[in-house]
Amino acid sequence: MLLQDKVAIVTGGTRGIGFAIVETFLKNGARVALFGSRQETVDKALAKLAQELPDAQVIGLSPDLTDYAAVEAAVNTVKEKFGRIDILANNAGISARDSLYQYDPAAFDKTISVNVNAVFNGCRAVAPIMKAQGGGCIINTSSMVSLYGQPAGVAYPASKFAVNGLTRSLARELGRDNIRVNAVAPGVTRTDMISALPPEVLKRVSDPIPLGRVGEPQEVANCFLFLASDLASYVTGEILSVDGAAQT
Repeated sequence: MLLQDKVAIVTGGTRGIGFAIVETFLKNGARVALFGSRQETVDKALAKLAQELPDAQVIGLSPDLTDYAAVEAAVNTVKEKFGRIDILANNAGISARDSLYQYDPAAFDKTISVNVNAVFNGCRAVAPIMKAQGGGCIINTSSMVSLYGQPAGVAYPASKFAVNGLTRSLARELGRDNIRVNAVAPGVTRTDMISALPPEVLKRVSDPIPLGRVGEPQEVANCFLFLASDLASYVTGEILSVDGAAQT
């Protein structure tokens, strides 16, 4: 129970890595608010959690993460419900693989807004609460492409480079208030999109990875758990790669 009595917000918490983070936090004693893009998907995630973990304390909200006022209102709702906010997992994000030659500038702007502006909005909304209560922990979802780039879809790696910069800068700024800020950079992970790949395609994806397989959402969630817990009490400003040494 590494997070006993802690209160966490997890954005993008309705499926994939985000849902695994929510489950892992709940199983380790946290009270959790999961944020999703649509109330319909939030309600489905809550129903699944009610079956799996009937005693868990969890609520769900669907603010527009690119709208600071909406994020601030949702964060205040969590504070009113649970009395404090100890952990923010900024996990929501979108991706694309468009070639630069066909890239719609509006699509580029949307990716930056969801993957960068929304992270800033979450940090900006929770930081005063964490400071007032004596500290907290923010964990941002980056990506292995933030370190190595990718051959198309430039907005996604650009946004994750920005997340890394935001993470390291806020770690320095907020450390004096006992707020730790880290990021987790997953590699190829078995989300819905990966699971739908034909076996031969999945083999081509996984063969170059030194560990010989793609990652599982739970393996990424375990890293969020470590960084959120007191086991990482002197860890801040780190970008933790969870990619099976895919690019080394």
